Amino acid sequence: QVQLVESGGGLVQAGGSLRLSCAASGRTFNRYAVGWFRQAPGKERDFVAAISRIGLGIAYADSVKGRFTISRDNAKNTVDLQMSSLKPEDTAVYYCAARFTSYTDSASVYYTGINDYAYWGQGTQVTVSS
Repeated sequence: QVQLVESGGGLVQAGGSLRLSCAASGRTFNRYAVGWFRQAPGKERDFVAAISRIGLGIAYADSVKGRFTISRDNAKNTVDLQMSSLKPEDTAVYYCAARFTSYTDSASVYYTGINDYAYWGQGTQVTVSS
């Protein structure tokens, strides 16, 4: 199992930047594919970005492409989400999620569905003011 803790959220003006971090427990973090999702008030939780277990595969939602960058450091058990050119519509609680992968899975496999992930953090609030 893995436990996830997000950090780095806060209040920022439109056009600004924030860097979210997801810290994981455990010694086998390089076996986990990781995703970032977000949920705005009254809306469903949506996919934001995903990264494969060693970073060979990366995907973004169309709404954040070119503005957000996902990266991971398996030596530190962290996955970061660098967010730039933030917009008010980026306001949401951001969650990281992890999925254990088999050694037989491709190292470039990532997952974009909520139901693909078994482990979730508690979330961090991001508020972008106009």
